[in-house]
Amino acid sequence: MSVFQAVITGTGLYQPPHVITNAELVESFNRYVELHNEAHASAIAAGEMAALTPSSVEFIEKASGIKQRFVIDKEGVLDPTRMYPRFAKRGDDELSLMAEIAVDAARKALAAAGRKPEDVDTVLCSAANMQRAYPAMAVEIQQALGAGGYGFDMNVACSSATFGIEQAVNAVRSGQSKCVLMVNPEITSAHLEWKDRDCHFIFGDVCTAVLIERADTAVSTEQWAIEGTRLATVFSNNIRNNFGFMNQAEDADAQARDKKFRQEGRKVFKEVVPMAAAHIEAHLQSLGHLPAGMRRFWLHQANLGMNQLVIKKLIGQDLAEAGPDVAPLILDRYANTASAGSIIAFHEHRADLKTGDRGVICSFGAGYSIGSVIVRKL
Repeated sequence: MSVFQAVITGTGLYQPPHVITNAELVESFNRYVELHNEAHASAIAAGEMAALTPSSVEFIEKASGIKQRFVIDKEGVLDPTRMYPRFAKRGDDELSLMAEIAVDAARKALAAAGRKPEDVDTVLCSAANMQRAYPAMAVEIQQALGAGGYGFDMNVACSSATFGIEQAVNAVRSGQSKCVLMVNPEITSAHLEWKDRDCHFIFGDVCTAVLIERADTAVSTEQWAIEGTRLATVFSNNIRNNFGFMNQAEDADAQARDKKFRQEGRKVFKEVVPMAAAHIEAHLQSLGHLPAGMRRFWLHQANLGMNQLVIKKLIGQDLAEAGPDVAPLILDRYANTASAGSIIAFHEHRADLKTGDRGVICSFGAGYSIGSVIVRKL
């Protein structure tokens, strides 16, 4: 049985039209805090309820390194009486919002790879949250593009993109597929609790797309050989979202706090960083490589401190010392974009690498889940 080499031939990025700066976000959040504390003044005075604490630009940047984020809707998020995006409801015969942004990123990836939609024979929609249960978003994206073959959805939270790349690589290597489109439409603003001081600043919206093809039939002028992929999961409740189709059957409040993103941030930091660094090092070692031999690390973009410590563990240098050339950051501009973060870093920071240079695309997140992809520029 033949085994075909898989290569990345193109990437695409959909960037939403609106930016929310930390200053804008803090102004809105603090107004919400004022309104909440005023409305519950009696209960707060009686000790029956704790007063909410204001946020600040300094707090956000120290905690995360984030300075702004892109969002599909800005007005709803910044409305202190609402504090979540406002999307117009679309009919079943209209293209869904998630499919719309996926198609945008997909067309850019196809153009970069010198391909047409009809060249695609597999579509994977891999994201932290899906707009609906079924029909699959991937199949709608497939139809909207005019692609062939088959499609299916995947959800491995913030590791969805790297896990999706492995599924694409497996399909190509086995001969199942010749040209796989893997998209990551992350509308994170819809599942973020914007009223929670500890996390109201974390996420931003975006969509990334990656085209993975057989090397012997690829036509792109830029190609990245995928030398290996490795996935790992370890169950943890430290990042969780309980929204789902069983909520009604459980007589649960669909607006309860546990129905949106929540995390034990300190525990996540303490547990995930050593796991991610060890995962990358073991993956490289299995292929005969050392971290020091990697030209670049395109890491998950969740928290500046996490990335600093991962790089410190891998190459013995602080990220500030190693510099963005080793591990570029897009977190300050895009915030945490769930599974798309490492792909944005790869999309925006690879043009300067030379033939033969190797790098690591790695994501880590809820699950816990960790995925790494070792690539070499051809």
